[in-house]
Amino acid sequence: MLILASSSPTRAMILRNFGINFIQKNSDFDEENLTETDAKDFVYAAARGKLLSAVKLYGKDDPNSAILAADTVVSARGKLLRKAKDIDDAKEKLLTQSGAKTSIITCCILLLSDRCVIDISETLYEFDIFDPLDLDRYLLSGDWRGKAGAIMVETFAKKYIKSVSGFESCAMGLTIENLAEYLKGV
Repeated sequence: MLILASSSPTRAMILRNFGINFIQKNSDFDEENLTETDAKDFVYAAARGKLLSAVKLYGKDDPNSAILAADTVVSARGKLLRKAKDIDDAKEKLLTQSGAKTSIITCCILLLSDRCVIDISETLYEFDIFDPLDLDRYLLSGDWRGKAGAIMVETFAKKYIKSVSGFESCAMGLTIENLAEYLKGV
């Protein structure tokens, strides 16, 4: 059985959409104490911390079980954009991405009985300038909460995408295309 060490409804939806059975359990890892400033270093440290916390909380004694941990971060205009703390922080992060090239990086770590699979993927977006009224509606909706860079490419930002290179699943927090073969039979 697969344990998804994340409280993310989006990650759970991705797994369900691929027909993967799992149990969702939060890892209780606090990424706020991480000091990494490089996006790839940060996302790896956060995913690793979530995995180690999940192993400590739930164990890894059953050889037929697996634990999947993941984290996502956004980078635009040379800034590391983590989860927004409040609506003003969300607006600042979104304005940094408006009309800019944005990198969304996800690290997934899958602990199997016989190996550990690490995938760090990046999806690059170029966004048009966000309409101020649309941006305000999105901010008021609260949908940005808990999202890296406060962005949702599958909803709010979709109409502003000028170009994309990479998997949308990466931007949504779980690059399932790179993990699917390892998840078979778990």
